[in-house]
Amino acid sequence: MQGLIMAAGKGSRIYCLTDGEPKSFLPIHGEKLIERNVRMLKERGITDITIVVGYRDDAFYDLFGNRTDVDIHFVYNPFFPLANVISSYWMAREAVHDDFVYMHADTICEDSLFDRLLAHPGDIVLPVDTKPCDEEAMKVQVVDGKVVRITKKMPVSDAVGEFIGIACFSKATVPALAQAADEVLHEQRFDEYFEAAIQRVLDRRLFDAEMLDTQGARWQEVDFEEDYKRAKKLFEDGNLA
Repeated sequence: MQGLIMAAGKGSRIYCLTDGEPKSFLPIHGEKLIERNVRMLKERGITDITIVVGYRDDAFYDLFGNRTDVDIHFVYNPFFPLANVISSYWMAREAVHDDFVYMHADTICEDSLFDRLLAHPGDIVLPVDTKPCDEEAMKVQVVDGKVVRITKKMPVSDAVGEFIGIACFSKATVPALAQAADEVLHEQRFDEYFEAAIQRVLDRRLFDAEMLDTQGARWQEVDFEEDYKRAKKLFEDGNLA
């Protein structure tokens, strides 16, 4: 299994706290968000890790460049100021050739939720926080336990909850996801997220997407200053188990 971490963005909405560093360098109890995610992968035997970088790529090279305990590959996305996450996945598509865990560098979750994700059967497994959503959330619609829509553009009334930005994909899905991402970018939909590629795969009924209910497990994406404060409070004991 491989790990794929999206870390190219500048984090403009929280720039007041980052002091010019990448957003995923913000610490939770002395450990950077990106370090936490790399460690979580390593502790589960996932040592083939690709990190897509863009803004301050040099900082990532300095942080991980001398690691010998994990095999970290860097993919540089030069389009990070101009395009959304779909471009980062597109840049890394040739590095993915096996079952893989997809992660956002600025999102953390409990170990127990991550372990449930890895253990859950399915070609596509999407953890969903079943709760009322706001307009900003990556909303999910579910039918008979399968995710059928995943987009921020969905009406909140249609959504069962929010996709947390961490997921598992089987090796079998890799060509279909790569093709879908390629098509989205050929259509010049540069503002799209990776979820646009997932949606295209679902629309073609190539694979089912299993919903994994977070069941109240702690997780947090850090986009805004209040998100970072919430993350520190959620994990104030330093324990993510």
